[in-house]
Amino acid sequence: MSAQVQDVQQARVRDVQVELTGVSKWFGDTVALSDVTVRLGAGVTGLLGHNGAGKSTALALLAGATRPSQGVVRVAGLDPHADPAVHRVLGIVADGEGTWAHASARTQVEFLARQRGVRSPGRAAAEVLAAVGLTDAADRRVGGFSKGMRQRVKLAQALVHDPQVLLLDEPLNGLDPAQRRADVDLLARLGEQGRTVLVSSHVLAEVERMAERVLVVVNGRLVAEGEPTAIRELLVDRPRTVRLEGGRVLELAGALLAEGLVVSVRREGAGRTGVLVEAPRAVALAEAVPRLAQRTGATLRRVEGVGEDLESTFAHLVRAARGAGR
Repeated sequence: MSAQVQDVQQARVRDVQVELTGVSKWFGDTVALSDVTVRLGAGVTGLLGHNGAGKSTALALLAGATRPSQGVVRVAGLDPHADPAVHRVLGIVADGEGTWAHASARTQVEFLARQRGVRSPGRAAAEVLAAVGLTDAADRRVGGFSKGMRQRVKLAQALVHDPQVLLLDEPLNGLDPAQRRADVDLLARLGEQGRTVLVSSHVLAEVERMAERVLVVVNGRLVAEGEPTAIRELLVDRPRTVRLEGGRVLELAGALLAEGLVVSVRREGAGRTGVLVEAPRAVALAEAVPRLAQRTGATLRRVEGVGEDLESTFAHLVRAARGAGR
């Protein structure tokens, strides 16, 4: 092996800050995570999944709040459950409240700075409170804050000791649109500065605005990973049932069937007037409907997906992953 190749490999190893290797976690008969292997370095990685998918369990393992049932967890080369030194390089925004109603934002952030051994806790607190947009409210009691403002207090606490690794569990919950944009921009900058940021969400649009890589977890299994654009294609261009309502929609559905864009057509029952079509590729269907509606003279009042919830979307990824032999 050449010295150049060795240098590249060593640089990659140094860059890895977060590692899960063959990690499973179960609580009694409930499997929260199943055989997850991930290695993360600098930049923002999105952890995407429906509620109960295992996102919070993965973050709790990395934070050291619990230990894996099997497998190995490392943060900056340390076992987060066994080595308290990990918290010198680790910032956490956990799910749940996590703030004191009776104390001011500044008091709480300064307290965390002292716990982490920051030399100038007052100055550090002021800097991160400014970064999250809380300078004007810093000396107010947090009990009077909105949920979004309390979320930003938690983010300031996570940042005050300038950590190399950030674990953020749904940090944008409760924020208004302006706050979301500001925090998304802040997290993206932290990744660009070389920090390793793992942020969970159930909203792909938020994740893809700040993350260079996305991990998709369904029912405790890692079923997809890649760049945000690739993950979006997996989520969007998938088999779907679509309802067509309007005039001459049966003729439209027949034209879609003739061109191979749908695999079945059926009328709705129970007094409904729509037609349900099964499309193997949603994007191709969406592109063809306006053209074929014009050809058949159909007048569409509504085109909508049936069963369009996050669970069904992620279930498709599970089936795709199994088909790929994952």
